[in-house]
Amino acid sequence: MTNATLTFPTPSSLGSLDHYIQAVNRFPLLTPEQETALGRDLKRSGDIDAARQLVLSHLRLVVAVSRNYLGYGLPQADLIQEGNVGLMKAVRRFDPERGVRLVSFALHWIRAEMHEYILRNWRLVKIATTKAQRKLFFNLRSLKASTAALSVAEAKAIARDLGVKPEEVVEMEMRLGGHDVALDPTPGDEENFVSPIAYLTDNEDEPAQILEREETARNRARGLSRALAKLDDRSRRIIEARWLREDESTATLQDLANEYGVSAERIRQIESKAMKTMRSQMADVM
Repeated sequence: MTNATLTFPTPSSLGSLDHYIQAVNRFPLLTPEQETALGRDLKRSGDIDAARQLVLSHLRLVVAVSRNYLGYGLPQADLIQEGNVGLMKAVRRFDPERGVRLVSFALHWIRAEMHEYILRNWRLVKIATTKAQRKLFFNLRSLKASTAALSVAEAKAIARDLGVKPEEVVEMEMRLGGHDVALDPTPGDEENFVSPIAYLTDNEDEPAQILEREETARNRARGLSRALAKLDDRSRRIIEARWLREDESTATLQDLANEYGVSAERIRQIESKAMKTMRSQMADVM
């Protein structure tokens, strides 16, 4: 069952959100017996009409859930659309034989889709990436006693209730309380406005370039390891002592000549041959 296989009203198809809400509230609720029968038809034979009736009878539930997330500044119509996707997923997975009403089962899926939509779109930067941050993101506002900044005691109490650290509570409050910064000046204010783009842009730190540099470094490290493995023990020791030490104690030709009891010129020859061998081994990653 996909979006394309079901047809039901959406806020955009009815012209306005108010018209949509009025329309979905007119769809009759199902009795437990009707819901079970439709669920069996869907599970047994993939009856799309049964799925459609299950969805239509619960569209008002999505509207009700969407009202809980209006404080994030996102259009309610978009929240409803996402919630409807969650409702359809719930209907597809609904098992009438478990003895659980669809409304209880669908709540999880509806909220999950709305949560993901909010986290993807609330401001330009994701502010809740860990499990603890998500928990705070969706509960902090309702747990605060007022709009004032949290006291230390209040932060500790909320942290205890949600099973997170007090400092995570304080950090999330700061994120939620932050103001958006305009990227472009408002009309008439161009002369005194310095666009953040002017000082935020850094081509060296673009994600694509960072990934490219990291991948190149990994390839070169692997190539270096393979090349070193092709050398005999003495040649490998000379290359490592001369070129691969991270500190400043690089060995001189004479140091290695004394170590091996040969001339410095002989060490240079061995080094030169080893470098030539390594360059040929690393040609594909240079």
